[in-house]
Amino acid sequence: MARLLLLNKPYGVLSQFTDAGTDSQRPTLSGLVDVPGVYPAGRLDRDSEGLLLLTDDGRLQARIADPRFKLPKTYLVQVEGDPQEAQLAQLRGGLRLKDGPTLPAEAERIASPDLWPRDPPVRFRKSVPDSWIRLTIREGRNRQVRRMTAAVGLPTLRLVRWQIGSWTLDDLPPGSWREVPVPR
Repeated sequence: MARLLLLNKPYGVLSQFTDAGTDSQRPTLSGLVDVPGVYPAGRLDRDSEGLLLLTDDGRLQARIADPRFKLPKTYLVQVEGDPQEAQLAQLRGGLRLKDGPTLPAEAERIASPDLWPRDPPVRFRKSVPDSWIRLTIREGRNRQVRRMTAAVGLPTLRLVRWQIGSWTLDDLPPGSWREVPVPR
């Protein structure tokens, strides 16, 4: 029977079970999930937080992670600056990044979400405002959301993946996971 876990990955944790890097003291998924045989379906950068799906089913893992299936991924993004409609329209229309054009995204300004505190906290500058946007993409290139917001002049301060397809974080605290039914 296939398994599917939803994990709220904290800031600073690698999206893998072992650290093959030079700094073997970095926290990994093995400190959070003690379920044998599951692996991440996709990745979330060490400095990003939020929803990470884990499964023991290779086909399900491919369906979730493979960009060909264009599964929507929604992020709550704290940005430096005050997003203007023209910047959001650029995100919606797709951008040209160094590795090619992005697909159009859904982008809207939102009120500050009620999230857990980040450890360490985001550093703020008194002279520069910060804001939140909700950004939904259907691909998953390396650091794509950060590169997209930077390309329109809104550097990312905090990045929380809230939803993948129909799966959401809901009330899942950082570092916690729950098992959900595998879709048929």
